[in-house]
Amino acid sequence: MNSSNVVALVMAAGYSRRFGERDKRCACLADGRTLLAASVANAEQAFPLLRVAIREEDDADLLGLAEGTQLIRIRQARLGLGSSLAEAVATLSNDLHLSNVEAVAILLGDMPYLQRDTLSALQQLATHDTIVRPCFKGQPGHPVIFGHSLWPALQSLSGDTGAKDIIRRHAAHYQEYAVQDDGTLIDIDTPEEHSITAPAS
Repeated sequence: MNSSNVVALVMAAGYSRRFGERDKRCACLADGRTLLAASVANAEQAFPLLRVAIREEDDADLLGLAEGTQLIRIRQARLGLGSSLAEAVATLSNDLHLSNVEAVAILLGDMPYLQRDTLSALQQLATHDTIVRPCFKGQPGHPVIFGHSLWPALQSLSGDTGAKDIIRRHAAHYQEYAVQDDGTLIDIDTPEEHSITAPAS
């Protein structure tokens, strides 16, 4: 699939309670960028169409996001990831600028080490009615790309329930793609991890 037919959705509206009192999205990596800014910049290299889902009250500047980053402000972030996903995908569905989009790649705002080649390869596998997920050494990772026909299922999510049940219920549409990219598994959940160095290429 052409990259212009896939929109990247970076989910960054969570509260990251395992990270402690600090907002982990603002944690600085070794190169000086915030964790969220690094994750978004990675995604932007591969996806011409991109939206970042943040909380309604967030200050994009404090999060390190570049001016002009297209945002989806989540009103129900406190209800959990499922509710945030549902709200974000509903917003995508109603965005006239995305009327030709065939799939959404759901990325996490705390995964800054994804390789561009991985993201590009996953896009090529995406179709209107498939779920595509990378797999590194037998472990499924992120992002997960959902074809447009699965968007109503994403919009039905609620609470803190993610998309695992959708994958299970639509197993016939699900495919894993083997990658040599451990960045598909590396998310940063604790302060001890936020100084983690980029994996070897």
